[in-house]
Amino acid sequence: MNEKYFKTIDNQTLVDRVEANLVDLLNQRKLKVGDSIPKELELTELLGVSRTVVREALLRLRMMGLIESKKKKGAVITSPDLFNNLSKSMNPYILSDDTLKEIFELRLVLEIGMADLLFRRVTPEDIATLKQIVQEEPDASKGLMFHAEHEKAFHGKLYEITGNQTLMKFQKMLLPVFGHVERSSIVKKRENNGLYASHKDLVNVLEHGTPQQFRETMRAHLDSQFNRIIED
Repeated sequence: MNEKYFKTIDNQTLVDRVEANLVDLLNQRKLKVGDSIPKELELTELLGVSRTVVREALLRLRMMGLIESKKKKGAVITSPDLFNNLSKSMNPYILSDDTLKEIFELRLVLEIGMADLLFRRVTPEDIATLKQIVQEEPDASKGLMFHAEHEKAFHGKLYEITGNQTLMKFQKMLLPVFGHVERSSIVKKRENNGLYASHKDLVNVLEHGTPQQFRETMRAHLDSQFNRIIED
């Protein structure tokens, strides 16, 4: 049969389309957090669909945290909990290997890029805590260069020092993914070739160095991690 007779099938439901149109409408009206959205009856007239369809689309927006009901105001725009929504799909067992690999890469990029925040907000107490974490770590010479629990404690403290709540939530949400990747064949096994910057080196630079030096040291610390990413 000639291909010209085939048409692309739109597999979006009516509610899908109304949901998308609702978001566009709210954007066009430049509504901000706390503003009331149009009533259901007005939305049915604007969108040309039944009230039932509008209600189902609004329910989806509520579930995503984009709107909520307020006494005497009806439905209003709210600030969604992005990580609550994202965490529902952040299950390493349902994510593809390519996605897991990219999340692993994202962690490396974040930790190299946090230098300026660290230097702006680190305190002597933070340095003391990092030194204590390092003191309790196994000797790198024993081949335990990257012990999972100490790695988590040290890098988790760095995220905490940034003072960026969003960054901290993101890191905690991704921890299960990191653990899964570590145990999988998605990345190469760790190799201790002795050519790396240790946690102790990072603390020393954070205490006495510059943001640029920290970025370079963190890059050296994570070099073996970058090398573990299996190329296609």
